[in-house]
Amino acid sequence: MSLKKTQTLILAAGKGTRMKSSQAKVLHFLAEKPLLQHVIDCAKSISDSIAIISGHQAEKVNLLCSDYPCYQQEEQLGTGHAVQQAVDFIEDDSNIVILYGDVPLIQNKTLQALIESCQHGLSVLTVKLGNPDGYGRIVRKNGEIRQIVEQKDASADEKKINEVNSGIMCVSGGLLKSYLSRLSNDNAQGEYYLTDIIAMHVADGKQCDSYLCSDEFEVAGVNDKWQLARLERHYQQNKVKQICLNGTQVMDPARLDIRGDISLGQDVFIDVNVILEGNVTIGDNVKIGANVIIRNASIGSNSEIFPNSIIENSQIKENCAIGPFARIRPESIIENKAKVGNFVEVKKSTIGLGSKVSHLSYIGDTTMGKDVNIGAGTITCNYDGAFKHQTIIEDDVFIGSDSQLVAPVSIGKGSTVAAGSTITKNVEKDKLVLSRVAQKSISGWQRPKK
Repeated sequence: MSLKKTQTLILAAGKGTRMKSSQAKVLHFLAEKPLLQHVIDCAKSISDSIAIISGHQAEKVNLLCSDYPCYQQEEQLGTGHAVQQAVDFIEDDSNIVILYGDVPLIQNKTLQALIESCQHGLSVLTVKLGNPDGYGRIVRKNGEIRQIVEQKDASADEKKINEVNSGIMCVSGGLLKSYLSRLSNDNAQGEYYLTDIIAMHVADGKQCDSYLCSDEFEVAGVNDKWQLARLERHYQQNKVKQICLNGTQVMDPARLDIRGDISLGQDVFIDVNVILEGNVTIGDNVKIGANVIIRNASIGSNSEIFPNSIIENSQIKENCAIGPFARIRPESIIENKAKVGNFVEVKKSTIGLGSKVSHLSYIGDTTMGKDVNIGAGTITCNYDGAFKHQTIIEDDVFIGSDSQLVAPVSIGKGSTVAAGSTITKNVEKDKLVLSRVAQKSISGWQRPKK
């Protein structure tokens, strides 16, 4: 029976001692996002309302969840005790979905199927494991669930059962409140087990429904850094599989990390050891070389990112060439057909249409026009020790090698700066400008010796 509203409770009170960290477990990151945030993002798609139950480092956890009501479990006395803290949140005529802040890979389609399976007031999400040690066993009779037995309370025969409880369940609100009031801590751990409500449900003559999850990683919790690493790799492999099936050529799926929301065009090629973080958009026919990091950036169609380049919070437009060993820092725009070559750093600048910065240069706080050529070793000196200043380079300018443009300064359209010059004043259009000391040869000079 599908009820008119779905409320979600996310349990996030645990310390996570086995993480061996000063940070609460649910605040550890997977794919550049806290574990708890993954769960919240999934819950949004199936919920009319969400509440968080925090405990350890509650202030930090509540800050992450500031958009939702938070209930505090000051003393950790089990999952049932945790849910009891939020009893005021629970509405009688709602479906209550119970999730865990350290189970980050749960999918909305699975939760939707769990809700739909809840035909008799309570349904649990189960999974079959090759090694079920540590999990509560699903005890069935004639195919129907009779109870869930925790590992420490299980008999030898019960421990052989490989269908286990994920901990995730859907319960009618009115029933849940009734069962919470009847929970006991008479068990090996002295805790209030939420799973005890299954036995109550059955004892009351009601059928306990279930939905079997096909992917054990989807319901896997994080208890230590090794489990976190395994889930990270599983997450990455799923992401890589998805983009490959959508037409991207990946040289080695084991050596590509996708840590955000990625949009890819057709016929994209990605070499080894590439990291894509945050929001990344990549157009058609883009080639990304080995060891490239792209973070919160867009790459236009027909562009090539050569090996060992880093691009962050910037736009690379169409038919561009970046690298190798280039660094594009935040708030930069590389216009169509532009080139940023090897060992070039660009920061908060626009490189104009068809312009080239090919070698060993720093371009910062600069607006550059079209068809500009920047010689090797050129620096825009944008910082005076206290403030940043702008450099403007207009269309068709040629900057000779080893030049310094001391901002604020502008170089007029069509001008040429001779190699080795330090420019401190504005240059009018179509001028040749140079600043050099006359070359001298000094006879009899002795090189210093040790």
